[in-house]
Amino acid sequence: MEGRAAALGAGTVLNALATGTGAAFGIDVETRATVALDPDSDGVDGRIAEDADADTDLIERCVALAVDRWGGGEGGTVRTDSDVPLAAGLKSSSAAANATVLATCDALGLEVGDDADDSSVDVTRLEACRLGVRAAREAGVTVTGAFDDAAASMLGGVAVTDNGSDELRSRDPVDWDVLVWTPPERAYTADADVARCESVAPMADLVADLALDGRYAEAMTVNGLAFSAALGFDADPAVEAMPHASGVSLSGTGPSVVAVADPDDPDADLDAVADAWDDRPGALRRTTTRNDGAAVLRE
Repeated sequence: MEGRAAALGAGTVLNALATGTGAAFGIDVETRATVALDPDSDGVDGRIAEDADADTDLIERCVALAVDRWGGGEGGTVRTDSDVPLAAGLKSSSAAANATVLATCDALGLEVGDDADDSSVDVTRLEACRLGVRAAREAGVTVTGAFDDAAASMLGGVAVTDNGSDELRSRDPVDWDVLVWTPPERAYTADADVARCESVAPMADLVADLALDGRYAEAMTVNGLAFSAALGFDADPAVEAMPHASGVSLSGTGPSVVAVADPDDPDADLDAVADAWDDRPGALRRTTTRNDGAAVLRE
């Protein structure tokens, strides 16, 4: 009873801390999970490959909830390994939760798909996504429930959501080149100053209108300026990128900043953004958006 799955990291279009409406887009960095279930085992033991001391409560809770819902009470082990840096604003928790829930479904022999009316599908990806969001809330790693981040990680493309009701409001494919700057420091979503974020709610409403109109790159730039100020991050990296990027934003509650280039934007030049950011401490990563989302891994 072993299963494997992978889920995407993501960047932010709209931070949901202000109003509960959020938006994010899947990028080509992955977290992978391996789940082994044993009917004779009590409890779940988790391990995160990148950090032996990291808190494993989220992934263990994902397995426990999935087994409780779709299995027969099995315990077991879960191991994750990831290209998504922890606590960097690139949705590492959502990717870990999604990968773990799908790997548990695989270990249980369940077929995962997108069409709830398809008799061959036992669990839809949205069902699995919502269960991972529940685990994240119970583990205390999210303030909003992060359904926007989880939906982008699970489904790919840009997802706009209502995080209060876990409703997917829209989802569209996007084909962008992506540049991520991640400084050395780390920021944990659960530590974010929600009251300061709520103070920029009028700007968040504007970002939501832009996103629901399909103007995602513009939306993320407005979001980045508003939430950099609310969360106490320097807006200079975003300002440096603006002449050369289709959109740029602080991702999540930071500290990463993500710039995107739409192939139809003649002024977009991520090489120029990379030059502007090159002297900043930390790491630069070039990647792309992904529209396929999370998946079970089978040989």
